[in-house]
Amino acid sequence: MSKTVRAKFKVDEVTDYGYGAKRVKLSAVYSHDRNSEDNQFSQATPSGSIEMMVTNPDALEFLQPGKSYYVDFSEAGN
Repeated sequence: MSKTVRAKFKVDEVTDYGYGAKRVKLSAVYSHDRNSEDNQFSQATPSGSIEMMVTNPDALEFLQPGKSYYVDFSEAGN
């Protein structure tokens, strides 16, 4: 049985380099509101960042600044 760990990140910045590649920077969500989902995620992952160079046009259209996304981690194996 494989395990998956889920985190929630928000796109902070998308930088266009003009040749079909964009840098996408994301940070872990945070909230002081104990009733919000973001607070639950910030208890497990109080801080974190992801930075990716993306060239896939569909992914670039999907990943929008200010929007939050679930990130699922599962072991890839060797």
